[in-house]
Amino acid sequence: MMNIGCVVMAAGMSSRFGGNKLAQQWQGKSLIRHALEAVPADKLSATVVVTQYPEVVALAKAFGFTPIVNSHPEYGQSHTIHLGVRALERCDALLFQVADQPLLRRESVARLIDFYGRNPGHIVGLGHGGQRGNPCIFPARFFPELLKIEGDRGGNVVIRQHETDLLLYEVPADELRDVDTQEALAQL
Repeated sequence: MMNIGCVVMAAGMSSRFGGNKLAQQWQGKSLIRHALEAVPADKLSATVVVTQYPEVVALAKAFGFTPIVNSHPEYGQSHTIHLGVRALERCDALLFQVADQPLLRRESVARLIDFYGRNPGHIVGLGHGGQRGNPCIFPARFFPELLKIEGDRGGNVVIRQHETDLLLYEVPADELRDVDTQEALAQL
């Protein structure tokens, strides 16, 4: 098995949503439960869930994942990335998964990992019609750059510097939809 770790990014402030969106219910489950159910743990060497929320820590443990408490969510996405990379720096690659894509299917994430296995060394991500979405997998050679990201910015900072290294695995557009606002949740 490839040594790929997973970082579930679940520490955001949900400022556009107006409250902890991960606790919001959709089809009888919280958004964070949908996210954790989409992690193909059998294809990963380790999964960490970076969060500021005690209820997410408890759920991560229930799934057998390692929770990492982000005590400074106000530092932005970059801090969550730093915590995840440092926790899993021995991995050969890291899959970064956001926690607000309730239509994301576990099978699609598993296929993305297989796609990376056929294209090691590349940054791979789910996409639709040439548009990149999440999750994305970064090989270890990009870890130093991920650790240099600052503020409320994510892996796209690194991807923009290495467009020629990016490969997309096509999935239906719906799977890439994220929930940033109350309206977006209602539209699902």
